[in-house]
Amino acid sequence: MILIADSGASKTDWRLITKDKEIAQFRGIGFNPNYQTSEEMAQELRVDFLINLNESVELIFYYGAGCTSHKNRMHVESALRSIFKKAEIFVDHDLMAAARATCGSRPGIACILGTGSNSCDYDGELIVAKRPAPGYILGDEGGGAYIGKKFLADFIHEEMPKKIRDMVIDKFQLDNMQIIEQVYQRPFPGRYMASFCRFISEHKSEPYCYMLYYQSFVEFFQKHIMKYDDYKKKPVNFVGSIAFYNSDILRSAAYDHDIHVNLILEGPISGLALYHQQIL
Repeated sequence: MILIADSGASKTDWRLITKDKEIAQFRGIGFNPNYQTSEEMAQELRVDFLINLNESVELIFYYGAGCTSHKNRMHVESALRSIFKKAEIFVDHDLMAAARATCGSRPGIACILGTGSNSCDYDGELIVAKRPAPGYILGDEGGGAYIGKKFLADFIHEEMPKKIRDMVIDKFQLDNMQIIEQVYQRPFPGRYMASFCRFISEHKSEPYCYMLYYQSFVEFFQKHIMKYDDYKKKPVNFVGSIAFYNSDILRSAAYDHDIHVNLILEGPISGLALYHQQIL
């Protein structure tokens, strides 16, 4: 039996593939080794559905936020090992999850457009190149935090249409001091800024909201896709809520820049399950 996990800071999607190739799914708490110790993760992992599987799982493929460094991957493996003592465990980062979920065993460019953004050039087996991903302050072009940051800056400087600004005030009771407090004094400012993307998507028939997405996607292409070798000849694939729920704008921006967008998934877990089914 194979257990697959796609984990972010807020949730983990699990898939269990049996020897008969039947698939069961679960959703649990998220993990990030940048903020949690192995012991803390292990304690959270001791939930009923995982404990009940501990003797039957032979392989675990865990993909997660914060799993770029060897040290962090070892922290996650240690937490999993405390429950699945007999399983062979592989831990990798969320960019590899995006590549395997969207490209499978074929070459292509894989991208993440969720709260943050990231990308890589994948040869069908390995990530052969990737662009820097310095986070929402210095990067994350095209991601929710980046788009939300531009939206809130326009609100503060009164550079969005009055109609939109009035709707924002009415819906969120928003003011400048509230924004500053949330961004500079409260935890998870990136998550806060990204939370406004739902409102922006709901009003993307308004030219201002449409162009927020369009211009941010163009910046993502310029900072990421257009810096890979032969990018015009490669399929470009996406995972993440920002890409998925705004795929019309994303494809339009890509078409205007001669970029071939192939697959867009809300999350990678279904593609990962198909990828790993092949090894059974």
